Amino acid sequence: MTTWQRSEGTFPTWDSTELFYRSWRPRADSNKALILIHRGHEHSGRLDELFRDLQLEDYWAFAWDARGHGKSPGERGDAPSFDCLVKDLDTFVKYVGQKYNIPVENMAVVSNSVGSVIASTWVHDYAPRIRALVLAAPAFRIRLYVPLAIPGLRLLQKINDKASISSYVKSKMLTHDPQQAKKYDEDKLITRNISVNILLGLHDTATRVMSDAGAIFTPTLLLSAGSDWVVENSAQEKFFESLSSSVKQMHVYPGFFHAIFFEKDRQRPIEKTREFILEAFKHTPSKEFLLKADKEGYTKKEYDGLCQPAGFLGSLNFGFQKFILKTIGQLSDGIKLGWKTGFDSGKSLDYVYENQARGKTAIGRIIDRSYLDSVGWKGIRVRGNNLKMSLKEAIEKIKVSGKPGRLVDLASGPGRYLLATIKEIPNNNIEALLRDWDQKNLEAGKQIATSFGIKNVRFEKADAFNTKSILDITPRPNIVIVSGLYELFPDNQIILNSLKGIAEVLDNGGYFIYTGQPWHPQVEMIARTLINRDGKPWIMRRRTQAEMDELVRSVGLKKLDMKIDPYGIFTVSLAQKAN
Repeated sequence: MTTWQRSEGTFPTWDSTELFYRSWRPRADSNKALILIHRGHEHSGRLDELFRDLQLEDYWAFAWDARGHGKSPGERGDAPSFDCLVKDLDTFVKYVGQKYNIPVENMAVVSNSVGSVIASTWVHDYAPRIRALVLAAPAFRIRLYVPLAIPGLRLLQKINDKASISSYVKSKMLTHDPQQAKKYDEDKLITRNISVNILLGLHDTATRVMSDAGAIFTPTLLLSAGSDWVVENSAQEKFFESLSSSVKQMHVYPGFFHAIFFEKDRQRPIEKTREFILEAFKHTPSKEFLLKADKEGYTKKEYDGLCQPAGFLGSLNFGFQKFILKTIGQLSDGIKLGWKTGFDSGKSLDYVYENQARGKTAIGRIIDRSYLDSVGWKGIRVRGNNLKMSLKEAIEKIKVSGKPGRLVDLASGPGRYLLATIKEIPNNNIEALLRDWDQKNLEAGKQIATSFGIKNVRFEKADAFNTKSILDITPRPNIVIVSGLYELFPDNQIILNSLKGIAEVLDNGGYFIYTGQPWHPQVEMIARTLINRDGKPWIMRRRTQAEMDELVRSVGLKKLDMKIDPYGIFTVSLAQKAN
């Protein structure tokens, strides 16, 4: 008798593309589920046998065909970007949760190869509260065998951004099982191509996630193939050792080829996966320890290191960079403004949002354009667009409820993005209050509001960390925004003071939009060379997304959605206060 009822369907992902998925429904009612993620080149149908072999009779299972794979649309082996595949996973999990009434806290993820990089990136960037993460032969580093392969691929991408290559991987490199090899060779839905765009995106994203694996706290099982011809085991070991997960296991299977779940002796890793998942579901997940991440742990250790001298070679390197920025760099209007007001000031960010290169002489404008095009500032502008989208979504939700929009930005700076968003919404019924500690920012905001012709907006000098000041806001807002503020302060208690005020003053059913900066590739360069709004070294203690979300959750607000830039630097999250 069949234990599960299998069905097929499609779901609309974040950009409205309809992706194909399969589900396996248990005979008995259940609110527990596995999310299965297939290898590169493959499709969800290949996971049917794996799920049945796991023998988790009272679990649902869900798997989708990545775009460009199996029965999903798109050029074979291609997608707009690698982060697009990660967003597809996030959308799929939300879809499953809503359609099948399964909370994310009752889900575990089982993934293989490229799918494991997608899964680990999702867990790193989006910090979902899943029970367990299983990574089988994760492709953090693909064996390309050709010397200088990555630089060569980057050159090829510049010549032809639609270029793709055919995989060198054959079935005999994946498994010792002749029957499984035959199935692989005869499967018409398996694609042999992979786009250069996705291959490079995989490489760059894996590099980022490996370097910041300490930001992952999810219970994790890593299964490694001892004789893997496709990926490098040393990268897997580096990732595993860096994990902050209090529950983590790594098992290496000597002689196994890359397709661990399709190998001759596959019952061993499958049984280990089953045991790990069952054990994970015995415990209610908790991340309350992250409330003290400013006192101990991964990012505190990094912050303490940045507060210390860089060492001889580091001091020479960063000293030279700072000298250039303080001299020739001031031909750039943006850099000059940064030295005057702080590179993290509202005025500096407003300049970055404008994105118009200015400076003394043509050289100054060239330097300014390079400054504005740095990865951090590009990420800030994406954050601005994500803030606009999240704000519009919150306003639309309030509008559907029949209530007028009452919006407060607790640390608005000049508030250009917010005022621009209000201007873009026709016939809006929105009352906005922009608060900031700096009167000059508020005056600049008034000028922007006047130029935009916006009249239903007030400006008020106030402290975003003062709980009483927040509670004095009238009328009660149904949308509160805190953007680009919490990231600037290492201490969690002042963040909690702010959040407690927000949670109390926010109208029931209202929405809270908050930003985060869980990662930054230039965090040391910034600390060693730039100044903040107080004229001191701009030293940031990064908050992992898991930490930021836990702070919000601790005051009773529920995270609903999150957006992130392609570089993995800045996040925008939407939370709600229960009715």
